[in-house]
Amino acid sequence: MTDAPQISVMVVDDHPMWRDGVARDLAEHGFDVRATAPDAPAAVRIARTVAPDVVLMDLNLGETSGVDATREITSELPSTKVLVLSASGEHSDVLEAVKAGASGYLVKSASASELVDAVKRTAAGDPVFTAGLAGLVLGEYRRMADAPDDGPAPPRLTERETDVLRLVAKGMTARQIAEKLVLSHRTVENHVQSTLRKLQLHNRVELARYAIEHGLDAE
Repeated sequence: MTDAPQISVMVVDDHPMWRDGVARDLAEHGFDVRATAPDAPAAVRIARTVAPDVVLMDLNLGETSGVDATREITSELPSTKVLVLSASGEHSDVLEAVKAGASGYLVKSASASELVDAVKRTAAGDPVFTAGLAGLVLGEYRRMADAPDDGPAPPRLTERETDVLRLVAKGMTARQIAEKLVLSHRTVENHVQSTLRKLQLHNRVELARYAIEHGLDAE
């Protein structure tokens, strides 16, 4: 039982025992497990119907790809977050998943408590990665940021908005940011929403990517 609103989830994996086990574990921790799916086409079709808060997505789904399903789900359902749960820790798989729209990437060796925490943080809009993989993603976005860009200058942010944005890029939650900057939780959320509007972004994951691309996470 939990006093917080239930987070709805869908589990996508082509191994029935693993899929059912993860679904059962999440249900026991108070999540609303709305559906499971064995492959990419079923995942996309079912997600359209149940619109979960978070989709736990395996990448290797037999003859289909979790990356393709991630791309379709995040494109069609912008309020649904995708957290990859894969046996693979290959760098190419991680980057492919993130570029397809995944909010985070967890390897299957993660503990039950790590999984529960990751789903909660993903639902809250935080980017979540297994230790060691976050640096890989940051490095890729820095590489992309080094590429020539002749686009328009970014909107001006206030000093406090920049402080908050920098900490979002480091993976901190709104509550952690509030404690570090000695602000109220509501004030931090107001800064986040203001920054989202100015940058024309939709969520904290996109905000973190923007900060990474502009080198703010390294300051």
